[in-house]
Amino acid sequence: MGSSTLAEIATATSGVLFDFDGPICEVFAGRPAADVARELSKVVTRHDATLGGKSGSIDDPMEILRLATQGGEPVIRAIEESLTKAEVLAVKVAGPPVPGAVAALEAAHSSGRKVAVVSNNSTDCVRAFLMLHGLRHLVHEVIGRAVYRPDLMKPDPHSLLLAAERLRVQPHHCTLIGDSVTDVEAARAAGAMSVGFANKPHKVRALATAGADAVVTDMATVAAALANFD
Repeated sequence: MGSSTLAEIATATSGVLFDFDGPICEVFAGRPAADVARELSKVVTRHDATLGGKSGSIDDPMEILRLATQGGEPVIRAIEESLTKAEVLAVKVAGPPVPGAVAALEAAHSSGRKVAVVSNNSTDCVRAFLMLHGLRHLVHEVIGRAVYRPDLMKPDPHSLLLAAERLRVQPHHCTLIGDSVTDVEAARAAGAMSVGFANKPHKVRALATAGADAVVTDMATVAAALANFD
């Protein structure tokens, strides 16, 4: 959408919620998601051979986490713990923040807004990356996925509503910056605004169709909009 729309969103925003994997960090850039998924599948198999068979064809770690709920508490606990460890290791070799992400975080923070990272990744993973790159001071709250509750991951609005509560900002004054359709869906369910970050060409239409209030193709555009806040 046009810059005027983005400017209007920025003006109405008191709480900036950043998705993590995409807008800030490419979590599995150095440790491929498919490799992590294979490791998780082995963990599932050790607990439940039948469920392990189902997990073998899945290359998304988050989908294996969702599948693990079918195995009951022992499986979901084992996968949650294994995935968290894998994520923390992954962000240590993921490389620098996404271009424009630091500027966007700095602009959001320096403008006096409240800032949170709201992620389907673990809280430990997000905090590890922020600390590694000296960004923790720019973020007021980190809301990772609810432990042992993958059903509360986005598109469920749980994490956004929790972030708004902790930031003490009404959801309709919050804007989520995310790169997936589920981010946009979560924002809509929470009553928040959303800016779709189309970091791949096919996402422009997908994010717009999902109902993003604006779509950008680089985080520098987000930084500029936030910096112009008065």
